[in-house]
Amino acid sequence: MGYESFYKLKEHPFSFAADEKFYYSSPQHSKALLKLSHAVETEKGLALLVGAIGTGKTTLSRRLLDQLIDQEVEATLLVIIHSEITSLWFLKKIALMLEAGNGSENKIEIITAVYHRLLEFAKKNKKVVILIDEANMLRSKEIMEEIRGLLNLESEHGKLLNFLLFGLPETEDYLKLDPPLYQRIAIRCVLETLDEQATYNYILHRLRVAGCVRSLFYREAMKAIFLYSKGNPRTINAICDNALLEGYLLKREAISVKIIDDVVQDLGLLTKET
Repeated sequence: MGYESFYKLKEHPFSFAADEKFYYSSPQHSKALLKLSHAVETEKGLALLVGAIGTGKTTLSRRLLDQLIDQEVEATLLVIIHSEITSLWFLKKIALMLEAGNGSENKIEIITAVYHRLLEFAKKNKKVVILIDEANMLRSKEIMEEIRGLLNLESEHGKLLNFLLFGLPETEDYLKLDPPLYQRIAIRCVLETLDEQATYNYILHRLRVAGCVRSLFYREAMKAIFLYSKGNPRTINAICDNALLEGYLLKREAISVKIIDDVVQDLGLLTKET
């Protein structure tokens, strides 16, 4: 028996996986979602969301992707997993995602194929959006120039392609490698960490989704979680998950400040901000 059974939960409430059903609509996440949705609706071309590690960028990108697909927008998500990609790889990947790939290694041929594919979507009155997660991995001026070139593809009715970039704050530095591209950022959002009340609500929300029917954390324990995590959702998840495991091992009905302090010491998070 794991802690889920002990605390009568249907599943792990504090998993690190970006699970849509656990999405918590904090005021700042809701605002960012609305701004990015507006960028798509009005075809701004380029929008940017930045935030520190663990603030929920990936979760937000998945949430937005699902919404766009529900709205019958031609939306697709590209996750960059390393920084050594070339501008040719990037173009070929975009073409493949748009089903415009013809196997060519020639950039002009690839862009031409993408252009004709985008015109097909335009004739169907479909907006086309490419969301790029971990955009901070795009670190070359050549890739920035390719993004700008793709944004230049237009029909008589307007832009054919929109990019939404999600990344760490240094993403802006890489965009500045191509000043004309940086100037095209029409909407910019910054995800900050959660405040104290939002941290409490976040914890309770995830517990409810996991099937919790009672309070598992004393109020002072949640305050300690906020102080140790500084409102970072990923750190909150780590503390809460370990605390529930420790509570289960000790057979505690609810999580105390003492358990939080012990868990945080084990995790190496020893600084409380008061």
